[in-house]
Amino acid sequence: MFHKVIILSLGIFALTGCDAQKKSKMNTKATEMPASTKTTSTNNQQDGILYLNEGENKFLREYQMNVTFKGVSEDSRCPEGANCIWAGVALAQVEVMGTSTRPMILNLASADYPGRDYHQSAEFNGYILTLQDVSPSPKSQDGTKALTGKYKIGITIKKVNPSTDSTRK
Repeated sequence: MFHKVIILSLGIFALTGCDAQKKSKMNTKATEMPASTKTTSTNNQQDGILYLNEGENKFLREYQMNVTFKGVSEDSRCPEGANCIWAGVALAQVEVMGTSTRPMILNLASADYPGRDYHQSAEFNGYILTLQDVSPSPKSQDGTKALTGKYKIGITIKKVNPSTDSTRK
């Protein structure tokens, strides 16, 4: 009889130990999510412009599209308080993915310069994404290195107009 009590108590301890391990694994998985990646299902839109911080990810339900602002790969904009010959351009990398498409990186520029292959707009999955705003602007004393991780962009998304060609119906 004494052996049965000991075996039963060891079995109970073993089961409670397994449950504690499961709870600790779930807690570590919840804390492993990087803080720089934020996923929201609501739009942070003002005046039709969607604003994203660097590293931010949003799922846009009305467009069935996931948008992630990866970062700024080039920022040659004229610093505040400086006189420049060329206004410069900021090149933002935006990753887009539809619900049934693979991810694609779009390089959106703050201004159109076709000679350097900079485009302010790009087409994806029947929509045109346009870069409207890149902030903050570089300062002459700090340069663009100080802005890494602090960028914020504003984009607009519009449906591509179907062709008005009379031969199509």
